[in-house]
Amino acid sequence: MQVILDIPDRYLLDTTTDELAARFKLYTALLMFQIGQLSAGGACEFAEVDRYTFLAACRRHRIDVIDYDEDELDADLEHLKDTRPAAHADYR
Repeated sequence: MQVILDIPDRYLLDTTTDELAARFKLYTALLMFQIGQLSAGGACEFAEVDRYTFLAACRRHRIDVIDYDEDELDADLEHLKDTRPAAHADYR
């Protein structure tokens, strides 16, 4: 699919149209990933970037890549306490 946008030249600021198109694709992929419309793999494919580049962009834009809430963490920590071998019970 091809999308055509009219953007005033003053906003290009020494950026080629190819660079601008790549940025739009990446930013759109980041947003779609953030709101749950794309998986990380799908976002990489959409933006035509490798996983490392996409994850680095997520970090730069403070987008969480792991959906892990506090309750899940607490439950996992409790589970780990319950399953820790007795020989290591003194280690914390």
